[in-house]
Formats: sequence, C-alpha cells, structure tokens
Amino acid sequence: MKPVQINKSVKLVVLISMALLLSACLPIGNYSTGQQASAQNPSGMPPGANDWTCKPTTLHPYPVILLHGTAENANLVFQALSPMLYDAGYCVYALDYGQYPAGGAYGLGDIAQSAAQLSTFVDEVLSSTGAKQVDIVGHSQGGMMPRYYMKFLSGASKVNTLVGLAPSNHGTTLANPTTLQQLGLTQPAWGEQWTYSSFITNLNATGDTVAGPTYVVIETSDDEIVQPYSSAFLSGANVTNILVQNQCPSDNTGHIGLPYDSVALQDVMDALMLIPSFTQPLCGGYGPTT
Repeated sequence: MKPVQINKSVKLVVLISMALLLSACLPIGNYSTGQQASAQNPSGMPPGANDWTCKPTTLHPYPVILLHGTAENANLVFQALSPMLYDAGYCVYALDYGQYPAGGAYGLGDIAQSAAQLSTFVDEVLSSTGAKQVDIVGHSQGGMMPRYYMKFLSGASKVNTLVGLAPSNHGTTLANPTTLQQLGLTQPAWGEQWTYSSFITNLNATGDTVAGPTYVVIETSDDEIVQPYSSAFLSGANVTNILVQNQCPSDNTGHIGLPYDSVALQDVMDALMLIPSFTQPLCGGYGPTT
C-alpha cells in the first residue's frame, strides 16, 4: 500500500492550526507566581478570569466563579486554577470581595455583606453568559461564605455545585477572641470564623446544606488554619468530602498551598464535570506546606 500523500498546503494549515491551539493555552502558575502577581497588582485578575464575552458550551454549561479566602485576593490564589479551567473550555470569573481598608487584602469585611456582593456578582455572570446556574470554587472563607448566600440570600437555585478548598465551614478554634486580640486582627471576618461565633452557629443551625446544589469539600490533614481540619467537612446527602491524604498519603500540602496542589486541582476538575468521576488522582506536584 502506498503511503498517503499530504498536500503541502494542507500540512501548512495543520501546522498553523496546531500552533494556534498551543498558543491559546494559558500558562499554569504556582504559588510563587501568585505571590508575584499579587504584589504587582493586588486588584488584578488571574489569567483566564472575567472574560465577559465568554459563552458556556454544552460540555461546560455552568460558568465557574472563583472566590479567595480571608486576607487574600484572586490574583494570589488562582494563578493555577483559573487558566486550567479556561484552557479546558470553561467560562471563568473571579471576585475580590469583602475589602477592608488594607490595600490588596480582601475578604476581611462582614461575611454576610460579602455574601451580598457574591449575590450581585452571580446575577451579573448569569446575565452576561445566559446560563441558568453557576459553579463556585472557593478557598477557605471563599468556600464557606457561598453557603450563606445559598441558605439566606436565595442563592441555592442559582448554584449547581459548590467546591470548597479547605473551607472554614464550621469555623476554626484558631480564631478565638483572645488570640485575635493579641494579634491585632480586629476585622469582622476573622472573629466570625471562630468555631463558636454567632455567625458560624447561625450558618449551621438548621443543617450544613440546602436542597438543590451539590457540595464538594477538598481538605488536607495538614491544614494549619482550619482547626481541627475535620471541621471543613459537611454532612448531607448531596455532599462529597475528600481528604487528599486518603488519595495520596505523602501529600503534605497546607491550608494556603491547597489551591496549588496537583491532587486538589485534579479533584476540582473532576468535581466540575457534568458527571463527576472522582477518579484516583495522580500523586505528585504537591503544593506548598504552608
């Protein structure tokens, strides 16, 4: 059989197409990338985020909203996840919420008010994309705060899946009032995330979840901020709790490093699939131990 002859012009078109596809891929950053980006532009957005011309596809019908944690910003936290989602074909959005007078450190204001900001932002995303619902991926407070929006601000019908990376769902014993006073951490969001705060008590008083959305929690046993780490997990029929050390025992990623942990990122991508698979991730590429 003679080999198939490919016209030179066809070869050129194929090569150009491949080059365009490769060039369209955004670089995947790491925690150092996030630190540099945040230092240079603390109010900036990570690659792939907030393209208001984006339209969801049949494969990825839900726009993904990314939410940072306390005293963080989107540019710091999502230099890996935002471009990963964008390259995979998702419409990606990020919100710097809860600004307090502390340049570049967001997520410090009253959490209920931050949830109201999220409510407005979700409506803007839905209006721009024409989608019926969004998916939310949040780190730390950003994985807990949407639950207030869903439970008390009529947000449940607008959220398909909430993925929390080390979320402070049941607070943390680290945020006790005495410790916060000693450290000078007087902004509202710190105290509201204490295990026994009125905010956390009210949030969980009638159960961890509401009907409709799917909840996924991804946590590390080396979490040094959410204490005990198990307080991140939720109870409910529509919940999947994942401990990264059950998947990869040698993964020693900490709280801040979890959004840059390869195992956690694989779990996020699985959770956002139309039919989540939660297959065993490849172990390696662990995030920072902080």
